[in-house]
Amino acid sequence: MPSQLTSTKPIHRIVRESDGEDHTLHRSLSATQLVSLGIGGIIGAGLFSLTGIVASHNAGPAIVLSFLLAAVACGLAALCYSELSTMIPVAGSAYTYAYATLGELVAWIIGWDLVLEYAIGAAAVSVSWSGYVVSLLHQIGVPFPTALAASPFELTTLPDGSTPGAALVNLPAVVIVSVISLLLMLGIRESARFNSAIVVLKVGVVLLFIVLGAFYMDPANHVPFLPPNTGRFGEFGWTGVVQGAGVIFFAYIGFDAVSTAAQEAKNPAKDMPIGIIGSLLVCTVLYVAFAYVLTGMVHYPELNSPAPVALAIDRTPFGWLRMAVKLAIIAGFTSVILVLLLGQSRVCYSMARDGLLPRTFAEVHPRFRTPWKSNLAFMAFVGLLAAFAPMSALGEMTSIGTLFAFTIVCAGVLVVRRTQPDAPRPFRTPLVPWVPVLGIAANLYLMWGLQVETWYRLFGWLAIGLLLYFAYGYHHSRLAAGPTVPPPPVADA
Repeated sequence: MPSQLTSTKPIHRIVRESDGEDHTLHRSLSATQLVSLGIGGIIGAGLFSLTGIVASHNAGPAIVLSFLLAAVACGLAALCYSELSTMIPVAGSAYTYAYATLGELVAWIIGWDLVLEYAIGAAAVSVSWSGYVVSLLHQIGVPFPTALAASPFELTTLPDGSTPGAALVNLPAVVIVSVISLLLMLGIRESARFNSAIVVLKVGVVLLFIVLGAFYMDPANHVPFLPPNTGRFGEFGWTGVVQGAGVIFFAYIGFDAVSTAAQEAKNPAKDMPIGIIGSLLVCTVLYVAFAYVLTGMVHYPELNSPAPVALAIDRTPFGWLRMAVKLAIIAGFTSVILVLLLGQSRVCYSMARDGLLPRTFAEVHPRFRTPWKSNLAFMAFVGLLAAFAPMSALGEMTSIGTLFAFTIVCAGVLVVRRTQPDAPRPFRTPLVPWVPVLGIAANLYLMWGLQVETWYRLFGWLAIGLLLYFAYGYHHSRLAAGPTVPPPPVADA
């Protein structure tokens, strides 16, 4: 096999290649903004919808354990992310770490996997955002043409139970993707401020639901806490907890996107571990408390609903909370779309700098210091998916893609500890090799719990990616061209 497939770059070389002032991104994010960015990507509609579905189908009240199991797998990966993000403080997330530790071929596989995680995930979330916005407009008496509210290839049920009928295009989904993409082109600081405002709103509503709902819980709804298995894998019992953790893992993907902003952090050595681990801890506490209160207010078999939180609110005298929750869901969707599109454009930027994608996608705008052509390309790609593609089953697809990326990052720490033991490590993953090994085992365990059809789709997606790599990336990469390839130019204003 050609050495190009397995060659890795020393850590110092990757950092040096990112230091040229003419082609770097703008460092403006503080630790607080990184935590907010992670919360913005983690707390989304998954909290308000997947919680009820997993409780009713898989785990019952023990969905609390599913959230904790998913958080453990995420936490082990987060410790590994933190070490690599401070050693390699450049854009690219798991892709860059794999490039530095496991070679170009593995890096391409991870980069292609992240396209699945970010771009397709953003399209799916934008479709759900559209459904809630149209529902809200109907609720306040503002009509919206049903033909412009859904994909023509999928019959969509809106959150209020209505169906848009014969559809032409999902116009609201295209609009939100376009607006967020343009915001990202204007600058990371502006995007972070917008995200922080949304995070305050949705976390406030989540806390309000937890506090008020706690007074209307029925202890009988938590009995049995772990319903017995029905005889089928994944239907309650411990296998239900495991499969539930794999499904709701989709709700945790946001902290991974924090690492894609490493090159835009003011002090990555200090701020990246705070952003990654801090956002994960905050969201885990909120998830567990939210799930415990929700299953205490409504008996778990009744939570098989597209709007389980509405059922819980009906148990209280706070009818006005319905509108607040709907606004929080829309806000949650908005910040998730922002974080996913941010992460995708930064991964694309790094892959283009390494020659695996056309180098035009690595151009940085001279004024805004953002990879604007990457943002523009994914605005078109994600916008088309959101407008026309059916989005069925993409939750599990995004989860398995994320788990796969986390597994590679944990393996990367083991490799770099052996191959580059003396490289500077501002943050060190504790208890190596045990933490990375447990991280690999935990993420593979959750992948094992997903449906076999999801595995088939993952292998099919990776097969397409390998065809693209050997058709283009292998022949145009920096490793193929030699170390003298200059960095990509700054785009003309």
